[in-house]
Amino acid sequence: MVNVLFFAELQEAAGSEKINVEADGLSVNELKTKLKSSHDLANLDHAMTAVNEEYSHEDTRLKSGDTVAFIPPVSGG
Repeated sequence: MVNVLFFAELQEAAGSEKINVEADGLSVNELKTKLKSSHDLANLDHAMTAVNEEYSHEDTRLKSGDTVAFIPPVSGG
């Protein structure tokens, strides 16, 4: 299982700040596709992604026990 954390509007769209997903061996991109089909996360492609507290790329492979955080863009005013 992979722990998935959502922040800001992604948290609201997912209905939770944290979920556990079977994603061992998937890439970050494959996880995004899986989450978009199971949750209302249309803006997921615009989010920054961190795996185990380090920013990651779309091709990063996940393993059981990883924590993936999706952080939407922030705008200031």
